[in-house]
Amino acid sequence: MNIRDRQILQIAVPSIVSNITVPLLGLIDVAIVGHMGSAAYIGAVAVGSMIFNLIYWLFGFLRMSTSGMTAQAYGRRALDEVVRILVRSAKVALVTAVLLIVLQVPLKWLMFWLMGPTPDVQPLAETYFRIVVWGAPAMLGLYSLMGWFIGMQNTRIPMFISIMQNVVNILASLTLVYGCGMKIEGVALGTVIAQYAGLLVALALLLRYYGRLFKKGGIRRDSQASQGNGSFFRTNRDLFLRTVCLVGVNLFFTSASARQGAVILSVNTVMLQLFLFFSYFMDGFAYAGEALGGRYFGARNVAAFHETLHRLFGWALLVTVAFTLLYIVGSMEIVRLLTDEPPVRDVAREYIWWVWIVPVAGAAAFIWDGVFVGITASRGMLVATFWATLSFAVVYLLAKDAIGNDGLWLAQIVYLALRGVIQTIWYRLKLINTLECKDAACSAL
Repeated sequence: MNIRDRQILQIAVPSIVSNITVPLLGLIDVAIVGHMGSAAYIGAVAVGSMIFNLIYWLFGFLRMSTSGMTAQAYGRRALDEVVRILVRSAKVALVTAVLLIVLQVPLKWLMFWLMGPTPDVQPLAETYFRIVVWGAPAMLGLYSLMGWFIGMQNTRIPMFISIMQNVVNILASLTLVYGCGMKIEGVALGTVIAQYAGLLVALALLLRYYGRLFKKGGIRRDSQASQGNGSFFRTNRDLFLRTVCLVGVNLFFTSASARQGAVILSVNTVMLQLFLFFSYFMDGFAYAGEALGGRYFGARNVAAFHETLHRLFGWALLVTVAFTLLYIVGSMEIVRLLTDEPPVRDVAREYIWWVWIVPVAGAAAFIWDGVFVGITASRGMLVATFWATLSFAVVYLLAKDAIGNDGLWLAQIVYLALRGVIQTIWYRLKLINTLECKDAACSAL
């Protein structure tokens, strides 16, 4: 196997395992509250989880910017800078987390206004929110640490932490609910305990494997650190705005589905699970693009960068073909596993072919997102996502009355494909010359 392929798989495989474990946290919580005697408990966990998923997704720029900048500094062997990047990111994470806790009352009001839970669900969801919000320092701190580990070419530690968090969450929630007689409070506390356990383990592994870096005075202030602050915040600004576009599309997709009735909402939700399953695999290779792309960009190793890029798209093609064939042959079987409702299954047959197109439409966007994060080409990511989001809205508005739910899926496919197309054009027009620059101060921004 080619050396670049080995490097890609060493980063991608642990990331894929980590991604697959993520849904287990929500499933375990739902399984526990599902035996509490009221559907309101399930609704409360669903609403609460959705709120925090949305909040933390908006702050995902912390992980991405930390990953890309760390990978570049690692490629340059600038170990002092590697340390400064983590310290800078951790400070931003801490300040942001404190603000979330301080502003939790207006934040709760806003999120519950957006979600609109029913009267029986809202009090329970508010209890869940009041407890889980205190996990914000742990979650955002983990974003900084996870991004840093990926930038250091190490995805094994994030994988271990993800698995460990699931185990701790299961044990803590079961103990608090069945051992201590708690209800929704036990599930919420179990989540917070798992979050802080993950943070503590991440810090312990940081000191265990990278403690020497922090003993060399890498956090001192200098002009280079000040310059890095400007780049850090510009990158985060672009990534935050890009995330707002992503969140907007996803919320609108759910809202537009709901307006078509409960059956269409259920069908689209089930079909999106197939898209998410594909994304878990593609994200693994995107992380490889972050780590290796940033590393070779930082080192100005143009040949290694281009070879890595070609290999990444080769793996993307392989995964795309595999998932396309899987969905053509077995997508309805997967739908049957996810739901036993006859109306949902029947209607899904009319739209399931859109899922067959998703891997082809979305593969390039995943790889380019990873590479652009690695070389901190955040402006290109923002531009691509903005125009793709605008196209999503235009296509949906033009097609919704004529073809209904097919119009919504057409808009989604156009949105996915256009992100990849625009990033390809951006790379060819704006970034190739940057890669040829031999000056370490060159920037992809």
